[in-house]
Parts: sequence; C-alpha cells; structure tokens
Amino acid sequence: MEYLAVDTVVYRPASEVFAFLEDFPGYANYSKYLDRVDVLDPGPGETARYALRFEWWKLDYTARSAVVEVDAPRRIEWEVLGDFDAGGRWLVAERELPADAPEWAEDAVSVRFEVEYAPETAHAGLVDLPRLVSFDWVIEKAKPLVEREARTIVERAAADLEGRKRAVDLTVRTGADAADSPFPPEEKA
Repeated sequence: MEYLAVDTVVYRPASEVFAFLEDFPGYANYSKYLDRVDVLDPGPGETARYALRFEWWKLDYTARSAVVEVDAPRRIEWEVLGDFDAGGRWLVAERELPADAPEWAEDAVSVRFEVEYAPETAHAGLVDLPRLVSFDWVIEKAKPLVEREARTIVERAAADLEGRKRAVDLTVRTGADAADSPFPPEEKA
C-alpha cells in the first residue's frame, strides 16, 4: 500500500470545516484533473456514493467512491469501489490558535487528508490506453501527480473556507511516515 497524508491548519470553526468537507461534489472545483463529481444512490452501509470523472493527458477514467463512515465533526471515511484498491479520510480536530495565526483568526482546526492505495491493483483494463503506451509508465507518471493534487486540494479548500488567500503551511508525508503520523499533529515547539 502507498500512503499519503497532507496536514494544515484552517482558521474556521470545526463544524464549518466539517460541513465544507462533506460537500464532496464541490471537490471538482479544486483539481484540474477532476472534471466533475456526480452524486449516485448510496449502497448498503454507505452514507453517500459518487462517480468521479478524471481527465489527465490522453486518459479519462470514472472512479466510483463511497463515503462509508462519518463521525461528525471529526472524520469522513471513503473508499474507491470496484477494480482499484484505494480509500482515505478527512480528519478534523479543534486546536489552540497557533502563535503565528493571522490577526483575523478566531478559531483554528487541524485538518488532514489521508489516502492509501495499492497501485498494483490498477490494471490496463481500467483505462483505454493509446497504442504503444505502457500501463506501468502511466502508473509511474501518476504517483507524483497524486501528491501534487492532494496539496492543491487542501490549499484551495483552506482558501475557500477562510474566504481569503494566504500562504498555507502544509505538511506532506508519504509511505510509512504518513501511515504512522499522529492526528492531530503534535504541536511544534
């Protein structure tokens, strides 16, 4: 399994941040590769189900995902349905205002976006590849894209939540560091 975790601080109340993150179809506004998100009827044991239409390079793919557990206002668990083994979560935790918080900030929450996926479960039948293009080549090119897109999504969501752009400090962990990192993140001394 590959792991990725992106942490930041958002200066809004936890309930507002959580409600914002539950609006899954809005995620298409934050990624240049996610063309649209369609709401589907949830299956048994699911809170919600979505079809995510991705477009990158000469490829397009529709992934189906489901929200499988919600613990408001702390956690949203999701998984990809079907042929590709992937899932993740949004985590939200109230925290003290950091010493370097903007002067307009009244509330602060730690927010983490986590993804775990097994690239070996992807196969050429998932997408229609151009002739002479290796599926292994596509996987290797897509791995760094996953990290860049996770960063972009968290940065843009923070700006929308706070109603202004600012330099957003992100902590990105991959591999075992991501899988084992505590949440909420330990305070920096």
